[in-house]
Amino acid sequence: MRVNKKYSCLPAEEKGIHIINIRAIEDIGYDQHESTLLNSLSKNPDADCKYGLYFRDGKRKVDYILVYHYKKSSAGRTLTRRVHHNDSSARSTKQDQPLPGKGVQLEMGESEPHVDYHEDDKRFRREEYEGNLVEAGLELERDEDTKIHGVGFVKIHAPWNVLCREAEFLKLKMPTKKMYQINQTHGLLKKINSVIQKITEPIQPKVAEHKPQTVKRLSYPFSREKQHLFDLSDRDSFFDSKTRSTIVYEILKRTTCTKAKYSMGITSLLANGVYSAAYPLHDGDYEGENVEPNDRKLLCEEWASYGVFYKYQPIDLVRKYFGEKIGLYFAWLGVYTQMLIPASIVGIIVFLYGCATVDENIPSMEMCDQRNNITMCPLCDRTCSYWKMSSACATARASHLFDNPATVFFSVFMALWAATFMEHWKRKQMRLNYRWDLTGFEEEEEAVKDHPRAEYEAKVLEKSLRKEHKHKEKHRYFPEETANKWRQRVKTVMAGVKLTDKEKLTWKDRFPAYLTNFVGIIFMVGLTFAIVFGVIIYRISTAAALAISSTPSGRSSVRVTVTATAVIINLVVIIILDEVYGCIARWLTQIEVPKTDKNFEERLIFKAFLLKFVNAYTPIFYVAFFKGRFVGRPGDYVYIFHSFRMEECAPGGCLMELCIQLSIIMLGKQLIQNNLFEIGIPKMKKFIRYMKLKRRRSLDHEEHMKKKQRYEVDYNLEPFAGLTPEYMEMIIQFGFVTLFVASFPLAPLFALLNNIIEIRLDAKKFVTELRRPVAVRAKDIGIWYNILRGIGKLAVIINAFVISFTSDFIPRLVYLYMYSENGTMHGFVNHTLSSFNVSDFQAGTAPNDPMDLGYEVQICRYKDYREPPWSENKYDISKDFWAVLAARLAFVIVFQNLVMFMSDFVDWIIPDIPKDISQQIHKEKVLMVEVFMREEQGKLQMLETWKDNGKKKGENCNNHSPRLSRSRSGSLSSCHSYPLDV
Repeated sequence: MRVNKKYSCLPAEEKGIHIINIRAIEDIGYDQHESTLLNSLSKNPDADCKYGLYFRDGKRKVDYILVYHYKKSSAGRTLTRRVHHNDSSARSTKQDQPLPGKGVQLEMGESEPHVDYHEDDKRFRREEYEGNLVEAGLELERDEDTKIHGVGFVKIHAPWNVLCREAEFLKLKMPTKKMYQINQTHGLLKKINSVIQKITEPIQPKVAEHKPQTVKRLSYPFSREKQHLFDLSDRDSFFDSKTRSTIVYEILKRTTCTKAKYSMGITSLLANGVYSAAYPLHDGDYEGENVEPNDRKLLCEEWASYGVFYKYQPIDLVRKYFGEKIGLYFAWLGVYTQMLIPASIVGIIVFLYGCATVDENIPSMEMCDQRNNITMCPLCDRTCSYWKMSSACATARASHLFDNPATVFFSVFMALWAATFMEHWKRKQMRLNYRWDLTGFEEEEEAVKDHPRAEYEAKVLEKSLRKEHKHKEKHRYFPEETANKWRQRVKTVMAGVKLTDKEKLTWKDRFPAYLTNFVGIIFMVGLTFAIVFGVIIYRISTAAALAISSTPSGRSSVRVTVTATAVIINLVVIIILDEVYGCIARWLTQIEVPKTDKNFEERLIFKAFLLKFVNAYTPIFYVAFFKGRFVGRPGDYVYIFHSFRMEECAPGGCLMELCIQLSIIMLGKQLIQNNLFEIGIPKMKKFIRYMKLKRRRSLDHEEHMKKKQRYEVDYNLEPFAGLTPEYMEMIIQFGFVTLFVASFPLAPLFALLNNIIEIRLDAKKFVTELRRPVAVRAKDIGIWYNILRGIGKLAVIINAFVISFTSDFIPRLVYLYMYSENGTMHGFVNHTLSSFNVSDFQAGTAPNDPMDLGYEVQICRYKDYREPPWSENKYDISKDFWAVLAARLAFVIVFQNLVMFMSDFVDWIIPDIPKDISQQIHKEKVLMVEVFMREEQGKLQMLETWKDNGKKKGENCNNHSPRLSRSRSGSLSSCHSYPLDV
């Protein structure tokens, strides 16, 4: 029988009842209904504790949660294990005493359930680790009486003195009492800003943090010696929940558990299952009746809702709740989305220009004119017959929508757009650094960056112990004293003495991992190429199979059918390999054992980006630069495996097919990843976890109806997995927008529409579906900025080659200025086609049905620059080919250098730091110097006052010395009670 269904918010000692006495009352048969009646008359203790946001005293806030699994007796539930930890008992806890909150021994003949060795070992590690946390100054409270069967929670609270100590250690900038006026614009700029604010007021989020500020508090790294400088009027809110959880997490990382083979921090304890989860709490509920106002609820209403898609993001509130690193991601995503608006508008104009001029395009009109009667050579051996060029009319007209002179302008525009976007982001980032007090973050970043990872420390310790073992093997005979010294050294190592300063992992230690990385990456890249090659074989074989079709409609739709199905296959393979490559990149990075979290993240990003970049863009690169380049000519085709002829581009060129490939992969990847991976899979995991917990849940009706604690609700949420997948998705999209934009001007528009949904989708996921991540300070987006710059530079080169080699822009220019008789494009199609005598077909390659068109064909045409069959050097490369090739290479060089120069000019002309921000930063430094100068002057004045008082007192004592010598000794001592010098 279990009593005490509702725990009390007061400690058992304060209520005058010992927990063992409660157990004894239960054992003698205390009536459960009377207990329930008494508890129902008392105030709901869960409400006093705000349902898990505070300790049971209702005063100390829960800053962090540790979760662990334990085994309960199969005979019944154990005693309620909610025990209060007061400060005095917490600080007096020693390793040989049970930690506060542990369950008491079972009495009255109840046998304790058998616990296996591993569970016992985990419990010992938890006891030691929690004891070390208490010694570090944290306050703990345990709760095993939860609705989740077999799961215990350790609530952690950081008292004021610990917060002050750690804030000083981490050099956290905190607001001081000093406030200053922010420089405001004057004159015409002020009027323009006021007009813009009125216009944009409906799209501004209704949060206090988003309103323009006119004054700002001066910030300074926190110091306990200078607490008088800071605004401590409200100590409860001086350190917000984000900062408190960050401080606790830093303590958790530093604190180690040594009752293992090696020293274990919180990351190792989580990896080994000692704890199953560790996370800070959300501020409260975001929906429901009578929900108290909190930042989470405000974010859900003004940010994480599809109904506010047209509004700006409350970035300052996002940073306040989630930290600077996540705030910078959403700020960057917002800037990127805003910059896509002008790119989308220009792309739509370019597309509309192509639509408006399609009927005026002479080359496509010539291809569609059936009077030309141009007979084309077969597309495959034997089964394919001759065909009319006019049958490709639709493809030619569609190609003009994306292959027109405006696309060249759009390529230049997008190159300058990328440079402007990067500069705009740098300026925005600097403004955020100023607003968020991150301008002097370098020193703090170095301090955090140099902290070794737990895996690295374990590897170094393993290396050190291996050396000790080898040394022992060399000296088989050990005196007892030497052996004791060796054991003492091992114990010292296990007690947490860091060896990372003495021992380091060299390239020899990492050589197997480096070799595995190299071979693994080469294999993955080769696998991607092999899959693309397999799709090429599929296209060739399917085209040959469909060409045998007896129906004319089937033969006419061969190219469309093959292209569409091949692109869908590529899309499915890309999405599957994306997930596989992400896991492989993480594993390859783990076996390298990077020293710091920053190194781990950078290496992981590099590998994942390399593999996913190759995976996403290899099919597109093939269509853009390789398809139709190595076909050969009629009578001398290039074959794969001596059976399959290489693919040819359509008469209108490969640009249309490139557009189809790019659009399907881009749109399909975004839709499937957004809808399936980012929405469907997390909801499925959440549902599965809910069903598992429901099966484990107790059948006790009262417990089932009881409202869950905050930490129980958050435990059911999905763990935060980092920002790498979010950044990676947007970086790949940025590549689609910039790399091949010459072939798909509508790419910025589709990216814009996707990002409008993506921002709210990610926001909803962070606010409602994920556990609250630990706030991480950052002043920039890290290595992602360099990747963006690299893609921007690569985009210039790729677009130059797309315009020059994939499109017909250069051949048209060459024909217009070198070969056209009347200065128009009339005759261009005939100029790009070469002639072939059908009698020169190789044996067994001629069409089986040469009379398919209704007449005998003697000369067929194919797209290439070659000599005619009546020439002396028949079928050789003609001089026209070399003229066009020279023009293409010249265009690449001119285009690349010109656009690069213009991009660098944009980069140079736009300053990285806005002028007003640089002035404000300088103003802050001057004001801080003035504050310290006044403080020093105040100290000097106080010292001078003390000295003057001491001298006056000394003179008074000397003037009255004869009288004082005759007085009592007590009066004499009063003359010397003031010191002469302070």
